[in-house]
Amino acid sequence: RNKFKYQQKYILYSGHDGYGYQADYSPQDEDAASDATEGHDEEDQMYEGEYQGIPHPDEMKAAQRAARAKDRSAGSAVSELEELAEQYEDIMEDCGHGRFQWTLFLVLGLALMADGVECFVVAFVLPSAEKDLCLSNAEKGMLGLVVFLSMMVGAFLWGGLADKVGRRRCLKVALGINCIFAFLSSFAQDYGFFLFFRLLSGIGIGGTVPIVYSYFSEFLQMDKRGEHLSWLCMFWMIGGIYASFTAWGIIPSYGWGLSMGTEFQFHSWRIFVLVAVLPAVASLIGLLFMPESPRFLLENAKHDEAWMILKRIHDTNWRAKGQPEKVFTVTHIKAPKTAEDEFIEIQSATGTPVQRWAVRSLTLCKLVLRNMASLLSAELRLATLFMAVIWFCIAFSYYGLSVWFPDMIKHLQYEEYEAKVKMFHRERVENFHFNFSLENQIHIDGEYIRDKYVLMMMKSVKFEDSLFEDCRFEDIRSTDTVFENCTIRSTVFYNTDLWQEKFIDCRMENATFEHNKHGCHLDTMRENDVLIYLVSFLGSLAVLPGNIISALFVEKVGRVKIIGNLGMLIFSQLISGLPRWIHAHFCRMFLFAVFELQATAFGLLNALCKLAAVLGSSIFASFVGVSKAIPILLSFSALVCGGLVALKLPDTRQKILH
Repeated sequence: RNKFKYQQKYILYSGHDGYGYQADYSPQDEDAASDATEGHDEEDQMYEGEYQGIPHPDEMKAAQRAARAKDRSAGSAVSELEELAEQYEDIMEDCGHGRFQWTLFLVLGLALMADGVECFVVAFVLPSAEKDLCLSNAEKGMLGLVVFLSMMVGAFLWGGLADKVGRRRCLKVALGINCIFAFLSSFAQDYGFFLFFRLLSGIGIGGTVPIVYSYFSEFLQMDKRGEHLSWLCMFWMIGGIYASFTAWGIIPSYGWGLSMGTEFQFHSWRIFVLVAVLPAVASLIGLLFMPESPRFLLENAKHDEAWMILKRIHDTNWRAKGQPEKVFTVTHIKAPKTAEDEFIEIQSATGTPVQRWAVRSLTLCKLVLRNMASLLSAELRLATLFMAVIWFCIAFSYYGLSVWFPDMIKHLQYEEYEAKVKMFHRERVENFHFNFSLENQIHIDGEYIRDKYVLMMMKSVKFEDSLFEDCRFEDIRSTDTVFENCTIRSTVFYNTDLWQEKFIDCRMENATFEHNKHGCHLDTMRENDVLIYLVSFLGSLAVLPGNIISALFVEKVGRVKIIGNLGMLIFSQLISGLPRWIHAHFCRMFLFAVFELQATAFGLLNALCKLAAVLGSSIFASFVGVSKAIPILLSFSALVCGGLVALKLPDTRQKILH
């Protein structure tokens, strides 16, 4: 490494002030520079805006740097972190914004897309999975709850680790965990394993949001940060569109699947679970070709690696712009002294491998917890409280309505379905052969003598206070069908799914059950009504206008003016686009001064967001069929609260990422 360092003629150190550029080339370097710039004499070229008196962009950047340097000299002493932030901003301006950032944008966008997909997977497969896995109402509720709880744990865990272990490293591990366990969940044949695999999958994907925003922001210069983080948020919405569209196309296609006896069933909803993990797989592959954040490396005294990455960014961008002759002129970067890593290495230099691993892990946990505690320090306590209130209010409203609206539609459908029920009173049927479906019927005080029910489907059928005598039920499939307070006399049930629990307070007299259908089965006629996919698809599609608006106007209007404006907040909920963008920028509003806590704070706030999602989903769902006004008023009140608190935050458009 030392030999390579001298060949490159650059110096990286932490003991001097300043941020330097190469002023002189060695003879060999000078020749190389001359060859690279042959035919590009800058004195012969004229900036096209010079005639109009428009300053050249390089002149504007130089003026901005001079102003920052003047502020530093006029102001009080700055910390090492603040000085590094200003140096790093200058370097990123020299590297420019181009091919490298757009490639990283796509890779990280796929990771956010995977997070968006994860929020929909269980909701889409539940109508099929509840039949395929024989789920009770309590088990269905737990499966829906575990998604957000696991993502909450993942956000808290990975957000803290990313500030100490590295953004890229943690994101790779998190996505890897999500891919592995999401894949395994598609093959799980019982509820316990499916729940366990989805739990671990959620813990993995929970790390994407807190890491992605911190990771990407460290490759952006100040004037690009707000706009491009807003565009990045769009991928979360695209994830919802992708999940809705693929579920719509795959799950109702029952021919897609295979069966190996009664022990292994692989229906179409399991194929959807596999397809849903593709964005995470694509992002994980892309991350293999992306570097670690150079800002993180500088903070951890890995100067050589940081310099090489910065040079790669510079060369990639300028080569793509047709200016390969531009030379990366950074010669030295001041980085703060760090004793934490040295402390870990000193403690772990001796002992057995297990002891060394234990020391590293314990020390790492202490550092992560210390970061968490720093968010409650006197300097950040108020800002952290504001952020927590805003995130909670928006997530409570957004996820609450997201659950309430489709459930309300299904409830209205069910009411309409019930209104069309056919009632039969005191009917007497003898020696009749039923070989057609019965649907949405109630039979009261009926008598059925020597009847045959063969190869038929019973859907939402109820027999009450009825008599079945000398009847035969053969090859029957049923959904929401019950016999209540009936008398079943000398009747045979052969190859049916009419189990004992479907006979409520019934008297069985010489009834026989033979070759009953084992396990559960899918109802291909109702459980996967396309309405749930259509509503989710259109809801996700409606998100994009809000995201585009925020991206186009964030730097022109100002973040606080957009976020804090009450009308825009209400509009944001209606089109569902701004909440994700708000989440991304609220952290930037107070973390520009605390670099080491970026991912930690994102993780903590995103965990709070998932907690609000759990509470919002539960509270709003309780009003389904009870009231339409209360959920709307709750959502409105939460948005008003978040908007008013947002007005107290500073605007950070011209703030350097400290």
